[in-house]
Amino acid sequence: MPAAPAVLCTVTDDRLAELSGMVVTDGAVWATADGGRRVEIHRLGADCEIADTRTADIDPYDAEDLALGPDGAMWVADTGDNDRSRDTVAVIVVPPRGEPRLHRLTYPDGPHDAEALLVDRAGVPFVITKEIGGRAGVYRTAAPPQGEGPTPLERVAEVVLPVSDTEGGPIGGLGSRTVTGAGASADGQVVALRSYTDAWLYPVSDGDLAAALTGTPVQVPLPGEPQGEAVAFDADGTLLSASETRGGAPGELRAVPAAVEKAAVAPSAPPAPVPPAALPVVDDGPPVGLPALLGGGVAVGALVSLGAAMALRGRRRG
Repeated sequence: MPAAPAVLCTVTDDRLAELSGMVVTDGAVWATADGGRRVEIHRLGADCEIADTRTADIDPYDAEDLALGPDGAMWVADTGDNDRSRDTVAVIVVPPRGEPRLHRLTYPDGPHDAEALLVDRAGVPFVITKEIGGRAGVYRTAAPPQGEGPTPLERVAEVVLPVSDTEGGPIGGLGSRTVTGAGASADGQVVALRSYTDAWLYPVSDGDLAAALTGTPVQVPLPGEPQGEAVAFDADGTLLSASETRGGAPGELRAVPAAVEKAAVAPSAPPAPVPPAALPVVDDGPPVGLPALLGGGVAVGALVSLGAAMALRGRRRG
């Protein structure tokens, strides 16, 4: 079992009170939050303060995650849809230089809420849906999206997170099997799906993300996060996780060293199946010794009532 997460710093800037997506690039941690009228991606410095911001004058409906493309561009997942009412979702690509790009996407089987995005080494986006305690769909475009679209998505796999007794998150036991974010190691050999309570690491063979996500994952417990939605990997294989602020408890940036190494050996027991069920829609309301704190600065309870959880957010919350 990987080491317990170590707290690196506490996120106190209101611009990241709803921190929901995170990547590491060129030794720096970049993070994005739910909400807002334009795309904003913040670089975290020491003590989790915001050291820099990249913006795009594109108004997202409900941004939920952040992924890194093969060319170093950051992809914002505008895929939140708590009411399952959107005709299209979108990814917004913010390159290191040049103009941002908007690609609208459409599901083949009706609207879904989704908070997790991966991008493969060919530049194809993979959207993993948020199903409260149930089977998450894995959708991708047939090729790298071009133009505003909409570009059709195709369902290529489904994921059932294993049973976990890790505590944390806003919706109790259901949250331990609900996909709230995704991340990929620097070499693309391991991807992570996270829930409110754990990260699950999947080895990747030959760059095939769809096949990887149907495999047996390695558990990395992330206990005690108020509303954990972000996960990423440092270049040395350290897993980073972060949470939104919730109920007065601020989110923290935490680290699990050498997590990628643990994914080389998968547990023998397969994930326990979960029968399909009509579950309610719920609004989701390293250690300091890392080299130079990731290049100069860490560039970054239980379910009270389901009804209260459903009232967490409006249109731009996920």
